[in-house]
Amino acid sequence: MSNDPAAVPSGTLVGKVVVVTGGNSGIGAAIVRAAAAEGASVVIDYVTHADDTTDLVAEVEAAGGRAVGVQADVSKVADLQTMIATAVETYGRLDVLVNNAGIETRTALLDTSEDDFDEVVAVNLKSAFFGTKLAAQQFVAQGGGGLVLNISSVHEDWPMPGNIAYCVSKGGIRMLTRTAGVELGEHGIRVVNIAPGAVSTPINTSTENDPAKKAKLDAAIPLGRMAQASEIADVVVFLASGKAGYMTATTVVVDGGIMQGSVGL
Repeated sequence: MSNDPAAVPSGTLVGKVVVVTGGNSGIGAAIVRAAAAEGASVVIDYVTHADDTTDLVAEVEAAGGRAVGVQADVSKVADLQTMIATAVETYGRLDVLVNNAGIETRTALLDTSEDDFDEVVAVNLKSAFFGTKLAAQQFVAQGGGGLVLNISSVHEDWPMPGNIAYCVSKGGIRMLTRTAGVELGEHGIRVVNIAPGAVSTPINTSTENDPAKKAKLDAAIPLGRMAQASEIADVVVFLASGKAGYMTATTVVVDGGIMQGSVGL
């Protein structure tokens, strides 16, 4: 090991291997950057936009971190297995799985097709269910516990008329987290939800580009603004650090107070 202090890895996640689904954009990319900056070796799962993944890996490596991309459709269990295997084959273990990938249709009950529902539930809930299972199997096999973090939403509890399949999927993630956290506690495995409110990401570009919609949203948030993706990533880093080791089977809400202060959104 070098005697140069600058060459010695530092950070709260040094030695940990973190997998982030949907990791090449939005909240996922912010999590990748934050985890790598804290010393983690990161596996970036993606389905499309391979160039964005390549650019993100290069960005992490240029900053002195370690990252690798893996193309895996998280709605398919075989692809989830490939994703976990990539982490173990590349870095020798798995410590944290972040189930971040998610989609929405923004359709009401009367307008939601079977295909709409199946796609949302497969990407948002099925992937988290089987990702948690596969990660837990790896944690048990290697020993020493582990952590699953689910990027849920305030809509796991808070109805969002006009986006019902998304709400159903996030409600399912809440119960997955609670039940899996209880089941896996005996193995030292923790399962925690993070429920963001409105976040400045590509999925909210249309709202941010509409002054009237943005003003209405900002007015409904007690802190007066949308979150930045990096603020969600900071919570991920905290939960993955040794400072949150007694937290499991619960949801951490990161919403600027919107669930308490909003009416009619």
